[in-house]
Amino acid sequence: MPTPVITLRQVSKVYTNGTVALQDMNMTIQEGEFVSLVGPSGCGKSTVLRLIAGLGNMTTGSIEWGQTLTENHKLAFVFQEPALMPWATVMDNVRLPLKLAGEPKHKADQDVLESLQLVGLRGFERSFPRELSGGMRMRVSIARALVTKPQVLLMDEPFGALDEITRSKLNSDVLELWQEKRWTVVFVTHNIYEAVYLSNRVVVMAARPGRVVADIPIDAPYPRSEEFRTSMLYNTYCREVSARLQEAMYGVDHHPPTFAAGRSR
Repeated sequence: MPTPVITLRQVSKVYTNGTVALQDMNMTIQEGEFVSLVGPSGCGKSTVLRLIAGLGNMTTGSIEWGQTLTENHKLAFVFQEPALMPWATVMDNVRLPLKLAGEPKHKADQDVLESLQLVGLRGFERSFPRELSGGMRMRVSIARALVTKPQVLLMDEPFGALDEITRSKLNSDVLELWQEKRWTVVFVTHNIYEAVYLSNRVVVMAARPGRVVADIPIDAPYPRSEEFRTSMLYNTYCREVSARLQEAMYGVDHHPPTFAAGRSR
């Protein structure tokens, strides 16, 4: 039987200004799943991640952790921006969470090198962020998350600012790492194609208030390759997610607004 790792029960989040970010959100994530959250801007996707990570307090409801996790249920968060210390080397940036945890330097350095190896950055230990491309800086951010050897990886639109070629490469690299390590991943994205390519499940959220309106299993085998990206199955899933997203934004009986072509601004 599937083993639940994270269960959200009737989770609501109301900010002090009265904004209802989430209302009665229910979601269960199984051990080893790769689940993507998609939805319109302002639907509370990032809020969900932050609540799971303990970076905020829910107004009502509960978040329950599965029994298979260790006592402190090791969790790592990859943010939208790499947020690297510009004065520190790659090595020092990745070592930071271990330093804060009080891990001895000789042990931490070994873990850092292993983490850099995972993301393909061995040889860049002494480089500074300004010397790296955007994709490489994001790899450093991912390495910093992985150095703690997490069981759950939360990723909040980590590739949104990257060009399509770099994004596609990092998608494939993350998927390869996930297949090897079998973390439980919760991934926020605005990109339907990215969500379908990566995920076991795509959860569609509606805005105002944020809640789950569709939970779509992506029943396609791994490993996934460029061949999958051009397959009829992939196209079918992308259309289904797109349709559920349109319903979330405009309602079942409504159509998105259309704009006249060729009209100057």
